Amino acid sequence: MTITTFVHRLFLLTVLVVAPVAWAEPVIPSPPQLAAKSYVLMDAASGKVLVENAGDERLPPASLTKLMTAYIATLEIKKGQISESDMVTVSEKAWRTGGSRMFIQVNTQVSVDDLLHGIIIQSGNDASVAMAEHIAGSEEAFADLMNSTAQRLGMSNSHFMNATGLPNPEHYSSAADMAKLARAIIHEDAAHYSIYAQKEFFWNNIKQPNRNLLLWRDKTVDGLKTGHTEEAGYCLVASAVRDGMRLISVVFGTNSEQARAAETQKLLTYGFRFFETKTFYQKGVELAKSRVWKGQQDQISAGLQDDLTLTLPRGQLDKLQAGLTFNPELTAPIQQGDVIGRVDVTLDGQVLQSTDLIALETVEEGGLFSRLWDSIQLFFFNLFN
Repeated sequence: MTITTFVHRLFLLTVLVVAPVAWAEPVIPSPPQLAAKSYVLMDAASGKVLVENAGDERLPPASLTKLMTAYIATLEIKKGQISESDMVTVSEKAWRTGGSRMFIQVNTQVSVDDLLHGIIIQSGNDASVAMAEHIAGSEEAFADLMNSTAQRLGMSNSHFMNATGLPNPEHYSSAADMAKLARAIIHEDAAHYSIYAQKEFFWNNIKQPNRNLLLWRDKTVDGLKTGHTEEAGYCLVASAVRDGMRLISVVFGTNSEQARAAETQKLLTYGFRFFETKTFYQKGVELAKSRVWKGQQDQISAGLQDDLTLTLPRGQLDKLQAGLTFNPELTAPIQQGDVIGRVDVTLDGQVLQSTDLIALETVEEGGLFSRLWDSIQLFFFNLFN
């Protein structure tokens, strides 16, 4: 280990390590066993899965599908491809779509914003088809967009055939995949996420409540979506925030509307009681500097591409250690964002997470004389090290 590396390790250890605790190791009980076909509990900040049972099993998602429909719609709004004020003409296909409905009328016009509320709050199949047709021209083309988006998010056990979640043998998802989708919704579009917390929506002289019962029972819950068909059972993707920690829970295949709320509450209670999350280093913040050879400058600032956030059983965060290691002989040119080392976070000698250390600035190649001089220095440095 070079002196430079040792100093950086010492710097990070000082930041992460506190005085040893004198009390006993925390006891983490086994997670609750839910009356559901599959379920997942995930920390929204770190993405760590805290509880999982059959999380990768492919199951019919019912109206949880509309999370993807709404997610794509909000992305299209953010990109400027569509606008919330766009008026959408309701097709006969959208109007005739059965199941839960927003009750939009054929050949009338409805704004994208109202459709989005109808999809999220009222779980309108008619609104979902109208939105899909507005974005992609047809529901079939929109399904292709759903699948490419699922692939981008790493939803490897999902395949969509429609925008609604109506039964189809080739239409499926998993609890783990729905947790990934919920995390993307929460992180990528805070402005529209607030719709998921609304308890009711009034349209066409009909007021319909949000079917997520936890919005009434638990003030820390602020989303996301319910789903139900006879084949799928009663499903729920929910999220809650307590003391700055956000959890995402997913349950598939419970036997009633009351059961999906109760089983979800068990997961959330367990997660908040026995785990904690902390962001140690934020993206883009300088953690250290390192020597650069043959450049227009001889130092480079290093940091992280993403926040370094960890979720662990309560009482263990204080025992973490971190070490920073630079790649040997960093030589210009180096572009901003290039990987120049790594940060390893360990607990009791085991690596919990390894994260790339990136250049926070660009260092261009130096002139002929500086490159020659650094070459001489490097020769003697390597000769005696």
